[in-house]
Amino acid sequence: MICPCCLPGGLQSALFSLVTQCHSLSHRVRELVLDNCRSNEGKIEGLTADFVNLEFLSLINVGLLSVSNLPKLGKLKKLELSDNRISGGLDVLAEKLPNLTHLNLSGNKLKDISTLEPLKKLDHLKSLDLFNCEVTNLNDYRESVFKLLPQLTYLDGYDMDDQEASDSDGEADGDGVDDDDDDDEEGEEEEDEDGEEEEFDEDEDDDDDEVEGEEDEEDASGEDEEEDFGQDGEVDDEDEDDDDDDDEEEEEGGKGEKRKREAEDEDDDDDDEDD
Repeated sequence: MICPCCLPGGLQSALFSLVTQCHSLSHRVRELVLDNCRSNEGKIEGLTADFVNLEFLSLINVGLLSVSNLPKLGKLKKLELSDNRISGGLDVLAEKLPNLTHLNLSGNKLKDISTLEPLKKLDHLKSLDLFNCEVTNLNDYRESVFKLLPQLTYLDGYDMDDQEASDSDGEADGDGVDDDDDDDEEGEEEEDEDGEEEEFDEDEDDDDDEVEGEEDEEDASGEDEEEDFGQDGEVDDEDEDDDDDDDEEEEEGGKGEKRKREAEDEDDDDDDEDD
């Protein structure tokens, strides 16, 4: 939304000149607020038909005497013209703003019901505001306006049965203009949340894989230790068998030496007897 009203007059003119020169930017603007900007002979400098996608335009208190110099804006839905000095000449609205649904003429110089008759040609007009206009002081004002404009749903914020317009029906502040953008943002947020959930699930899967991998490594290391233990046990058994064999050999060797000594002693005894 562009709102240069707080800028000095020279900067306002420079800004609008820049906007109109930048054709692509003008095509992208959907909301334009020019409240309190001064009009020059019923024209707002920089406001041209280049704003082809404009849907919401606010010209509150800009000093307009009529709407005859408004540019043709085929997609405009909401027009704020309150607190100006418009007294008639509304017939050009149907030609220049054929898709208008909300029109605020509060605080203008409209005195007679007949000045509203050109609004009959606005087939899509749903809401009309005429607060603080002299026409509201007429007898049977509401009944007369609803009869004159059968396409109208709300007059000064209320329908024929004096039921107040709901927020969804009376989008008189241009709140509905950004609905598509809000939907897109919500869709992106949902996609982001879905993406985060998918990443979270992937991280959990990775953690599970790591835990399983660690368990497999522990199992493998346990099997290796058992194998090592088994091999050590076999080696120890072999060592014990070798020790037993050595002991038996030593015992047999000792017995052989004893027999040899006994045999030698017997030989010596025989020799003595011979002598």
